Amino acid sequence: MNARHPVASTTDPTGDRDTRFFGQPWALTHVFGVEMWERFSFYGMQGILAIYLYYSATQGGLGVEQSTALSIVGAYGGAVYLSTILGAWVADRLLGAERVLFFSAIVIMAGHIALALLPGFLGVGVGLVLVAIGSGGLKATATSVVGTLYAPEDVRRDAGFSLFYLGINLGAFAGPLLTGLLQSTLGFHWGFGLAAVGMALGLLQYSFGRKGLPAEASAVPNPLPKERYPFVIAVGAIAVVGIAVLVLVRVIRADNLAIIVIIAVVAAAIAYFAVILSSRRVTGEERSRVWGFLPLFVTSVAFWSLYQQQFTVLTVYSDKRLDRDLFGWEMPVSWVNSINPIFIIVLSGVFAAIWTKLGSRQPSTPVKFALAAIIMGAAFLLFLPFAGGGENSTPLLAIIGILFVFTVAELLLSPVGLSVTTKLAPGSFHTQMVALFFLSVSLGTAIAGQLATLYDPEDEVPYFTTLGFVAIAVGILLLVSAKPVLRLMRGVR
Repeated sequence: MNARHPVASTTDPTGDRDTRFFGQPWALTHVFGVEMWERFSFYGMQGILAIYLYYSATQGGLGVEQSTALSIVGAYGGAVYLSTILGAWVADRLLGAERVLFFSAIVIMAGHIALALLPGFLGVGVGLVLVAIGSGGLKATATSVVGTLYAPEDVRRDAGFSLFYLGINLGAFAGPLLTGLLQSTLGFHWGFGLAAVGMALGLLQYSFGRKGLPAEASAVPNPLPKERYPFVIAVGAIAVVGIAVLVLVRVIRADNLAIIVIIAVVAAAIAYFAVILSSRRVTGEERSRVWGFLPLFVTSVAFWSLYQQQFTVLTVYSDKRLDRDLFGWEMPVSWVNSINPIFIIVLSGVFAAIWTKLGSRQPSTPVKFALAAIIMGAAFLLFLPFAGGGENSTPLLAIIGILFVFTVAELLLSPVGLSVTTKLAPGSFHTQMVALFFLSVSLGTAIAGQLATLYDPEDEVPYFTTLGFVAIAVGILLLVSAKPVLRLMRGVR
């Protein structure tokens, strides 16, 4: 053990030596498991959602216009991460992160059951709303709970988050494979049903292990005074009624849903930054760290607006342009969504080992974020050699190579972003700061849905070129600003 890091650097927050899970606290296995099964259900369903919307009725779909279908997928993905605000607020003010995680898993399972059993647009509406709310609550709180397993100075922290990310991608790998297989052989609703079964397994596993989590995971850091409960309930009711009215008068429609979500996320992000920065509970050092988080937030938005097109543009590309022939058998469209998780599973341990080996000599978080944006932009430029080809003209190996580059970029930003957010978070806004990171994912995902409406398979060069170079420019800008950003982060690297 390194002499500069005494017992606290290799123990859990309770002070007990605990390295049973690949050198990480054993309690990580419980959160690892529920997140794995949640991602199985989430990505399994999302892998077939776009084609369910735009396939014709004879193909088992709903026959929605393709551009509208992709916008809905992007808006739904954005809404998932937008709802982390609600889950994080309930965790910080009412129930604590662990309880919100548990109840969110139940809501997710109900959403997948609705998609499987309710017909047509009713099932889509009810199912996606429930999955979005539940997944948002689980995403913010699961990350926060993982953060409670480590002391602030524990050098295992980034490696632990990388292993947590491995669990996410084990589920993300298996989900599209199995739901896609059922969709292509038995029908879409069988695929949605399997997603419900997966979430049920995750809920069952977590219910046995949740008592072993640290007490901090269930703590309510900033309890809401009971006299404010009626006000909060009234605000919630007004919001629900307001959204319902906007839907009924067709201000909110399927074809503009992504733009609505983008506007909502931008407003929420501005409000969140303002609330945290102006709070009397935040010290001067904590406030500086929040300012340091801002350029990371912007870079994250740019990254996710390209990365999340795996579920919009790449779905259409895989359906119409990719050669999916495997020895005379055409693999399901959704199987392409399992390629990235394979690389995550292989490389996450490699990245965790690299960060652990380098220790304090590893690149700073701003540098990792900058490299992620640059590499993500380069991945989009890799589509250019195949632009203008005909139907089924792109080799599967080409997409595998491009998604490898996606993965390298992702591992430089996503698990690192989760980790640094818990370190930069003010004490009174711990879970809500994690939600702020997910707002960057939300905004990027909604933008990905809106950008997908501009994709023209007949003229791909301007699309891939423009987005690729914009992402590279964002990364370079952060790279040259890394030192002043680090000064704002006040000792957090």
